[in-house]
Amino acid sequence: MARIAVFNQKGGVGKTTTALNLGAALARLDRSVLLIDLDPQAHLSSIHGQALGNVAASTFAFYRDNTPLAALEIDWTGVGRLIPAHAELIRVDSVFGKGPNILNRLNQGLNDLSAITPESERTVIIDCCPFLGVLSLNAVFAAERLLIPVASDFLSLRGAMQMEKTLTAIEPVLKRRVGRSYLMTRFDRRRNMSFEIQRRMREHFGEDLCETVISENVAVAEAPSVNLDIFSHAETSRGAQDYAALLDEMTGKGFL
Repeated sequence: MARIAVFNQKGGVGKTTTALNLGAALARLDRSVLLIDLDPQAHLSSIHGQALGNVAASTFAFYRDNTPLAALEIDWTGVGRLIPAHAELIRVDSVFGKGPNILNRLNQGLNDLSAITPESERTVIIDCCPFLGVLSLNAVFAAERLLIPVASDFLSLRGAMQMEKTLTAIEPVLKRRVGRSYLMTRFDRRRNMSFEIQRRMREHFGEDLCETVISENVAVAEAPSVNLDIFSHAETSRGAQDYAALLDEMTGKGFL
């Protein structure tokens, strides 16, 4: 069971879009996919369209009631399976504190799920909340690798630098280097700034920067409004091509 967390401390960088479309790209290859919405904003769950409203059937129930992850999965046509979020997730930090047991809660839950799930090739993609707290740390502790979307602007570049500092600070606790890949999103080839940001990121992150970029694309922006991934919405669009290329790169590098 491969585990990928899609995380950035800065919002508006395409985190949820990337989690959804990477999962859909895998599903097109008949790979078993489980998306976990770990964001109180529940944007990923809202795209599903029928996953919101029941706190007892959300990731909050996993933390509050010890409901097994397997009992929370729902179908998502074209993508695989989803464990939806709920706004009550915002209470996890205040209710459960930050001890080692709660920080490893998702990791243990996924271990339990792996023991009863027959698909050994299943890929779990975790959509994290855009701030550092118990929920995002749960994802970091549980994931094998992080995928960090970074929009093609200078504020997002600064956010990526802060992410690197955050991960470096966490690693002594984990006792391992957190494997990560930085993905440039909202890349506009008409703007010199996009290429300047790419150059600076390559200087700073080296091989941790994906060669693939996700272009600024109308279809990518439109798809969530009609509750679809990019492949179901516009299979021949530049956005679909970019996310297919991302999957090819991640597979080729052993990321998946």
